[in-house]
Amino acid sequence: MMDRRDQGRGDVGMTARQNDFSQGSIPRNIMKLAVPMTAAQLVNVLYSVVDRVYLGHLPESDSLALTGLGITMPVISILMGLANLCGTGGAPLCSISRGRGDNREAERVMGNALALLLLLGAGATVFFLALKRPILYLFGASPDTFPYADGYMSIYLCGTLFVMISLGMNPFINAQGFGRIGMMTVLLGAVVNIALDPVLIFALHMGVRGAALATVLSQALSAGWVLLFLVGKKAILRLRREDLRLDRARTRKIVSLGLSGFFVNMTNSLVQVVCNATLQYYGGDLYVGVMTIINSIREVFIMPVHGLTNGSQPVTGYNYGAKQYRRVRQSIRFSVGVTVGYSALFWAAAMLFPGALIHIFKSDPAVLEAGVPAMRVYFAMFLFMSLQLAGQGVFVGLGRSKQAVFFSLLRKAVINAPLTVILARWMGAGGVFAAEAVSQLVGGLACFTTMYFTVYRPLGRLEDGGDTF
Repeated sequence: MMDRRDQGRGDVGMTARQNDFSQGSIPRNIMKLAVPMTAAQLVNVLYSVVDRVYLGHLPESDSLALTGLGITMPVISILMGLANLCGTGGAPLCSISRGRGDNREAERVMGNALALLLLLGAGATVFFLALKRPILYLFGASPDTFPYADGYMSIYLCGTLFVMISLGMNPFINAQGFGRIGMMTVLLGAVVNIALDPVLIFALHMGVRGAALATVLSQALSAGWVLLFLVGKKAILRLRREDLRLDRARTRKIVSLGLSGFFVNMTNSLVQVVCNATLQYYGGDLYVGVMTIINSIREVFIMPVHGLTNGSQPVTGYNYGAKQYRRVRQSIRFSVGVTVGYSALFWAAAMLFPGALIHIFKSDPAVLEAGVPAMRVYFAMFLFMSLQLAGQGVFVGLGRSKQAVFFSLLRKAVINAPLTVILARWMGAGGVFAAEAVSQLVGGLACFTTMYFTVYRPLGRLEDGGDTF
């Protein structure tokens, strides 16, 4: 008769076979992960976007509360980058190790990622709390908007570890094939956040502080959910205390691969800082508020793209580790096709209905007048941006960290940030939005073309029996 321990091992073995991505339809495997991950990404965005919707309609603050919250976005982006450093760095390595049949190494990677996450989160909290005043003014605050930015950031930073655990460890749930459990991580927090926002912001008259507190409490619940699952019996890979001891070689691999996700957020933060400061100089608080709204719309509509690329990475990495190169190429074709198709729909919505989208956040005629043309310029080349996201997703899924990092830096740091300053001197505030469109075109074409010639075509030679990649 099977005892409980044997039965537990049998259950895990059955789950592992069910989540064997080298079997079955590639589109079905990807969508099994991508649909719940996309839903999770969309729900996750509601943490900050719902805050902005509520704060944008505070009657006594005009647009200052919304603008103040927008000034904190670079800080939040940096914290998300640190979470991605561990999550997007460790999770693909887990998938590749699973594909090779080495689950114990996958668990060691996951434990090291959590330890690194805790160290980085604690350091970031101390740093930003100590320097928040000069940082917020550097990031585009004015005397009118600083109190709102300071109020939000002071409370948000107290929950940094919750935010980072939730964002950084959830990819390890998805990497094991538990897309629905991963979706529940953010769904749980988002529902609580949406419920708490009106109570804390309006009923208790806490304003921006209430929005920050709602986010911290909801992320604490999400973090608890993630950790409980990863130490529980249903997980294929489990967190173990002995795996929290950092290993230099393993940590270097996590950081090397995670730099792509980290630099995506860091360069986003850099561009947000440059944009806010430039817009403050050429257009004042009005245009900083417009950029906050446009960034919020971009976050909502780009999340399904991230969900699809993240959903395809475990499938791509697993099959690459298992040397199933034909299936790797099928994964690339499917993820790229769906990404571009979806992005075309969003591009059409941004071009045809910019006023309706802006109206969700603010009904001020001045904001609409400035925001509609700015939005059309900003998203003019969004289709090419989707090519970059698809290409980088392939690089990360196959563990090719150098290419992923390079293209993360190219579009934002090398093209967008300098061009923002240059075009603004010529075109005023409009140049800031034009710089984004140019960077989407150039960066997207460069990344996707490189992926095609250095990954997709060489995989075809391996598929036909070659030995070079």
